[in-house]
Amino acid sequence: MEKTKSIWLDGKLVPWDDARFHFFTHSLHYGLGVFEGIRCYRQEGGGSAVFRLEEHVRRLYDSAKMCLIDVPIPAEEVVRACLEVVADNGLDECYVRPLVWLGEGSMGLGSTTNPVHVGVGAFPWGAYLGEEGVKNGIRCCVSSLTRLSQARHMVAAKVTGQYVNSILANRLATMAGYDEAILLDGEGLVAEGPGENVFVIRDGVMTTPPLSSPVLHGLTRHTILTLARERADALGIEIVEAAFPRETLYVADEVFLVGTAAEVTPVREVDGRTVGSGRPGPVTRALADAYQAVVRGAETEHAAWRSIVPASGPS
Repeated sequence: MEKTKSIWLDGKLVPWDDARFHFFTHSLHYGLGVFEGIRCYRQEGGGSAVFRLEEHVRRLYDSAKMCLIDVPIPAEEVVRACLEVVADNGLDECYVRPLVWLGEGSMGLGSTTNPVHVGVGAFPWGAYLGEEGVKNGIRCCVSSLTRLSQARHMVAAKVTGQYVNSILANRLATMAGYDEAILLDGEGLVAEGPGENVFVIRDGVMTTPPLSSPVLHGLTRHTILTLARERADALGIEIVEAAFPRETLYVADEVFLVGTAAEVTPVREVDGRTVGSGRPGPVTRALADAYQAVVRGAETEHAAWRSIVPASGPS
């Protein structure tokens, strides 16, 4: 990670090196915190914009509510903080990380008196799964770990501690020589990647697991579904939200992963089976191009999804 100038903490900007907390920070020990990952892009007409900022912050507060965390700062202030951090650090393209966590105080599991902290940082970050992967596709394996269960976890919330499951799935995949993992749910149906939603295309039908599955309610997922539906006739596809088994991945014409970090990343191989021709397919490529046009301001139809970063920061 590239060090930047400042981080926003509890209502004000502080120098990067001053953003430090105590050993007995509650969330450090027990993993009760919530976060978001957001991207800022250079715009074709000049300047920069944060993509779907207000929706990300809303999900941050939804996650906090699910976890019984009362955030002491209004959501509107966190939206402004995200723009302020990008501007203050002079970043024209970056990854933005809002985080809510419980601070030093009682160490009991059920502690409710610990201070709730809110921070926002930003840093330059290129293609999450590599430029080569975005261009030519990545190799995935179905993980031996399963996606967290809806019956036992708040799977719709982005909770820091829950990501241990994703971290281990990714580490096991990369240790085995793959680029990324794909996790099944408790019934053996495809859920998602460690940090991505999954799409498959077979015989003109594009399918992704429904939100009733144990998957994150991904904003990139929603973006891609919206763009695909707008272009369905031109692409010659039908869009379906439905559960499917791992075998569908093996015989798919195209597979791709989507997420704020991953953007749209083609998959060229799953468990040693070549996907389609072994190259990114036409629908994957068309949607990846459409996504880049939207996030970079090359089209005006979805301008409301882009929050412009003021050149001198918010007033």
